[in-house]
Amino acid sequence: MKLLLATHNEHKRREFARLLIGHEVLGLSEEVRLPPEDGETFAENALGKARAAALESGGVAIADDSGIEAAALGGAPGVRSARYAGEHASDEENLRKLLREAPAGSRLEYVCAIAYVDPVAGVERVFEERCAGRLATEVRGQKGFGYDPAFLPDDGPAGLTIAELSDAQKDAISHRGRAARGLLEWLEKIDRG
Repeated sequence: MKLLLATHNEHKRREFARLLIGHEVLGLSEEVRLPPEDGETFAENALGKARAAALESGGVAIADDSGIEAAALGGAPGVRSARYAGEHASDEENLRKLLREAPAGSRLEYVCAIAYVDPVAGVERVFEERCAGRLATEVRGQKGFGYDPAFLPDDGPAGLTIAELSDAQKDAISHRGRAARGLLEWLEKIDRG
């Protein structure tokens, strides 16, 4: 099945292509405008983007919204993770702000919602998963992006940040990997059904 991913981020498209084995993940044309991520939940933001891409293409579209929640900050930055240090903040600026505001060792959760929209069949589904961990004392690792260099996952190899894991290790435990597996299992049921 061809799945149009509602993102202009090629890094994210490649990650989804790796996660959604057996499906062709297409990138969104630069001309397509996505709605602002102004929902109160990750699911709302993911559905908005998937609906916009499906409307534009007339076919099946998927989208994700993800971020990090820090217990010490009452769940912030949450849905504002990409804009935590400001509207056009870089990953590094967002990460530095989190490290300033949350204590090392405090509880974190990555959250990912993947929305599936099929406008022809009138089907919409959201798959939401989490990855729990804690904040590292220092930034480490060259892989991943965003908050990965300071996220020590509970399920990962002891003492390694997500940015130090191989793609296979990350995919096995990450919020996005878990949500993608939920989507894959559901798509397999539809194919068999």
